[in-house]
Amino acid sequence: QVQLVESGGGLVQAGGSLRLSCVYSGSIAGIQIMGWYREPPGKQREFVATITRGDRENYTDSVKGRFTISRDSAKNTVYLQMNMLKSEDTAVYYCNCLSIPGGTFWGQGTQVTVSS
Repeated sequence: QVQLVESGGGLVQAGGSLRLSCVYSGSIAGIQIMGWYREPPGKQREFVATITRGDRENYTDSVKGRFTISRDSAKNTVYLQMNMLKSEDTAVYYCNCLSIPGGTFWGQGTQVTVSS
């Protein structure tokens, strides 16, 4: 089992920045990929960004150039730096990891609200 705890969400004006953090614990040796997903109001959960064990990053097109995913292995933490935020970035943001063996794990989510 892997436990994921997000923090850093909040209310921000359009054009502003936020940094989300996700602390992971438990059986972390098998983690292969960590990522961020989001669930906008009334919509399905969608992919935002992932980072692999080898630090390969991947982003959905709508956040490229604005969001950056990173990780600090010493702190067991993954970050999502979000700049130039737009109203359409409003969502509950979830931390996710793929562990082998073990499967997929999710955090509880953190709300990000961008006011226009």
